[in-house]
Amino acid sequence: MYRFLALTVNECQLARLHSLLYTTRMEETTRSQLKAWLGSGSINIFGRPFAGKDTQGEKLAKLFDAALLGGGDILRGSEISERVKAIMRAGELIPTDDYISIVLPYLSQPSLAGQPLILSSVGRWHGEEAGVMEVTDAAGHPVKAVIYLSLNEANVRERWRRSHATNDRGARHDDTEEVLEIRLREYREKTLPVIEYYRSLGLLIEIDGSKSPDEVHSLIIDALVARAR
Repeated sequence: MYRFLALTVNECQLARLHSLLYTTRMEETTRSQLKAWLGSGSINIFGRPFAGKDTQGEKLAKLFDAALLGGGDILRGSEISERVKAIMRAGELIPTDDYISIVLPYLSQPSLAGQPLILSSVGRWHGEEAGVMEVTDAAGHPVKAVIYLSLNEANVRERWRRSHATNDRGARHDDTEEVLEIRLREYREKTLPVIEYYRSLGLLIEIDGSKSPDEVHSLIIDALVARAR
């Protein structure tokens, strides 16, 4: 009897091991397929504040062995004229020609050549989207998909309250409820038209951002696999 039980336990362990190995092989196959599909292209991620753009961007950058770049990263790492700085300080939209003149040299750096890119809200204001498509194409990183992490404003406010209560983002002078409402208004007015632009091009992948980070990541992968077929 004891020998029978031991054999049963060993068989169960062996079955779990086979299942794990199968899952690992499937994940590697999926990853290889996705990397071949993306090549040196780019994926741009959009979403309201607290939708999880940074978290999902990091996960995708790891999956694709890609560089992760946000709009702020590009602006901070670029030479910007005083005229454009004044426009930015005034909170106004940078003219498309100026935007291209800033972003194109950055994305064309030799260090990024041949690499896939994960972009976090690059070109998030209405009027910049066509420039982003032009720039990424010219730099050898054509946009293959745009991921929109959909999260309604009530959920954004709830996540802000939880984050504010636990101080998990650290002390930030701009992390106030008033600033959050400004950002939500700007998103409605300036970013939602960008989302619709990408939808019209057939590039948009809309994901329910209210789910857990792991669930959101799984949904993104499933959608990208379908896109890659």
